[in-house]
Amino acid sequence: MTHCPSRRTVVRLALAAPLALRLSPAAATPEAFRAALDDFTGGAPMTEGRVTLDVPLLVENGNAVPLKVSVESPMTAEDFVEEVAIFNELNPRPDVIRFHFTPRSGRAAAETRIRLNGTQNVHAVARMSDGSLWSAVTDVIVTAPACAES
Repeated sequence: MTHCPSRRTVVRLALAAPLALRLSPAAATPEAFRAALDDFTGGAPMTEGRVTLDVPLLVENGNAVPLKVSVESPMTAEDFVEEVAIFNELNPRPDVIRFHFTPRSGRAAAETRIRLNGTQNVHAVARMSDGSLWSAVTDVIVTAPACAES
């Protein structure tokens, strides 16, 4: 004789299933960060400079960290910023955001808010129209991580 679960048991299991299936956030690895950076740069060398990355050095809550980035460029048809990518080292998705520009943008500047999963370095990499790559790095101390929450 086989035993069939009661309706109450089935309902209880159905309600508990999402909790049982809930996965912890993907683990951040140095390899994932390096792969994301290499994907953007194609492995080409970066030069520090021309990029200004404005992120608070101390953040209480990593859920909405203000970030401003700008790149020194004349923004002419011959010399302009094509793209700026923001990366971080400890979030499950290290390729945070990308900003695209054209000479018609006037200036290469953008601002947003990002999530940070703990104290880490935030990187900004700018790709210029001549193919050169420029970068800036800021170390941010986060007292309450964001990505670990879900």
